[in-house]
Amino acid sequence: MRRICFVLLQITFLSAIYGQSTVDTMKTHTLRPVIIDGSKQVRDIRRLDDIQGTYNFSGKKSEVVILSGQNNGLAEKYCRQLFAKIPGIFVYDMDGTGNQVNISARGLDPHRGWEFNIRKDGVITNTDMYGYPASHYNVPMEAVERIELVRGTSAQQYGGQFGGMLNYVTKAPSSQKLGFESINTVGSYGLLSTFNSLSGTLGKLRYAVWMNKKSLEGYRHYNDSKYNAESVALYYDINENMTLKAEFTHSNYVIHLAGALNDRQFADDPRQATRTRNYYNPDIYIPSLTFDWKIGERTKLKLVSNAILGDRNSVMFDKPANIADTIVTATGQYNHRQVDIDNYHSFMNEVRMLHEYRFFSQKNVLTAGIQTINNDLHRRQQGVGSTGSDYDLSLSKPGWGRDLHFITNNVAVFMENKWALTERFSINTSARMEVGKSRLEGVISNYPNEELPNTIEHKFPLLGASMQYNFIQSNIYGGWSQAYRPVVLKDIVPGSVYEKADKNLKDAFGYNAELGYRGQSEWLTWDVTAFYLLYQNRLGTVAFKDQNGQLTIFRTNIGDSHTKGVEAFVQGDWTLGKVSTISVYNATSWMDARYKDATVRTGNENISVDGNQVESAPKIISRSGVTYKYSRWTACVKYSYTAESFADALNTKIPNASGAVGLVPAYSIVDVNMIVRFNEHLKLQVNANNLFDKSYFAKRPQFYPGPGIWPSDGRTFSATIAIKLY
Repeated sequence: MRRICFVLLQITFLSAIYGQSTVDTMKTHTLRPVIIDGSKQVRDIRRLDDIQGTYNFSGKKSEVVILSGQNNGLAEKYCRQLFAKIPGIFVYDMDGTGNQVNISARGLDPHRGWEFNIRKDGVITNTDMYGYPASHYNVPMEAVERIELVRGTSAQQYGGQFGGMLNYVTKAPSSQKLGFESINTVGSYGLLSTFNSLSGTLGKLRYAVWMNKKSLEGYRHYNDSKYNAESVALYYDINENMTLKAEFTHSNYVIHLAGALNDRQFADDPRQATRTRNYYNPDIYIPSLTFDWKIGERTKLKLVSNAILGDRNSVMFDKPANIADTIVTATGQYNHRQVDIDNYHSFMNEVRMLHEYRFFSQKNVLTAGIQTINNDLHRRQQGVGSTGSDYDLSLSKPGWGRDLHFITNNVAVFMENKWALTERFSINTSARMEVGKSRLEGVISNYPNEELPNTIEHKFPLLGASMQYNFIQSNIYGGWSQAYRPVVLKDIVPGSVYEKADKNLKDAFGYNAELGYRGQSEWLTWDVTAFYLLYQNRLGTVAFKDQNGQLTIFRTNIGDSHTKGVEAFVQGDWTLGKVSTISVYNATSWMDARYKDATVRTGNENISVDGNQVESAPKIISRSGVTYKYSRWTACVKYSYTAESFADALNTKIPNASGAVGLVPAYSIVDVNMIVRFNEHLKLQVNANNLFDKSYFAKRPQFYPGPGIWPSDGRTFSATIAIKLY
């Protein structure tokens, strides 16, 4: 495999060097993207251009959600609304605060989107790709212009993630000297949110500054949260071909966790709390430098250097839902809580180059680059905390049950070439080589060091190929791309007292394959894709009771899984009159995610799960909506349906006492949004979310934030006033 990868890299590179060097006489100028909004119908979903910046997206499935053209409650950040027009997105909405984006696709794990390569304006925000790949940084949707999603068949260009790349593109600075925007929201259960931004252009200098503060009492009791985020970005246009951007952004929130429920508790009252003393707090800083250089008419260079610094803190009474948090009779106080603290020191550098050249009279494109990652995750767990009820990270006893450093050094080299065989037909070949090492250092109380691996090697050659055939208003695309997911620190050292991990875990490895047809006419937009995803050495969990009757979650490689399915999107847009339009859409996915050659261990017994369904992989996810615009008024109704799914690899149907396993029932949700634009500077929006007050839950997590049922929000209302002075 390594020889194949090396040969492919050589062929691709040499073809670019020795390709015909005829220079086009027609000069090209790359313009910054703009969104034009007016009285006519504006599509709020599109696809990425084949060549965008230093990326080649030809032959890949991609979606671009333009938030300024949608009618969503941005402060609430309900992902079923934000990603409504992207078929197959599974949404795990567990607390209603809008502080976490838990999504997945094609049968993958939705926890904090950690199967995706997540970026903001092209800057990686995954906290630690090899230690804890979740994205704890939380950008407010009020700051975002559009969301770009590229599926896993483009993995060689940005990383080896199965899910693909998710990029939040923030609003560009105003072209005037000073522009101001303020978005303010009030809503049910004490929702208060204010977002304010200043931006402008002063000669060669452009700037953008924003801040967001939000507080919420919460749909559930003891589920309050406070959130703040800030960003300062400076752009300096050195000349017409060179731009330097420096940015410092930060997000922080403290959420009061109401605790998981079991099935009986959920049926009695989904708003009740089983915990009143549990808190969670990620505090993340991301400084970055980005340098864009258009070297010539055919060559672009991009350098990105950034760090992810901060903490992930929690203080909890960490027990299953069926164990009450009560006063200890002997002391007259609550039990001591557990304190866990992660400190993140992640540093990334990425250099990307895109070069256009002619080969056999056709314009070809080579993109290549190098990425380095150097991380140090300092994890301290099982500290004996206070017996109080407030957010308090102090220890009652000095020392930690676990005090570990997970240090990773990784280098990746990647290259992809677009071969234009004709004016309409092109193929892409790509390769990526990952070479690195993770070292585990530290102490775990009452656990022999020899039981843990001290060094984990990362050596993965990843190959890919894709193609695209263009018609006048549509194209056929398809591709195959290898992907992998390294064993992360949580897999090696479980984070909770009720978890155990297999000491012989293997990195997950596999591939994405897809074939699709997409296009756009005067009134119709569509994209239909068939896909297959193979996920080998899949990590899974099984819940069982140990010999003492205590709930135990065992994490291990349980075998392979394969997911096959179809993702379909269609939208019709019609102009009804001079001031009225209507838009109707449907985004539906059907998938069958099953285990293959998989065995799990429960107690002392090995049980085959071959053919069982993968957990959190509903067969059908369908979202539909209709938007009607009349003059300055807009009304939108959205419907979302998610089929039933399982919580564990054993496909347990009858819930256990804690609610950690069992069937997750199907559910359907209706949301309604209305907007009135008073003028180009002022608009009012009202939202009714979960209009029919459906009680539901999307997942039964078996680790953070605790095993059991985490109810989603019932019916909520909100109103937003937005002022824009540009």
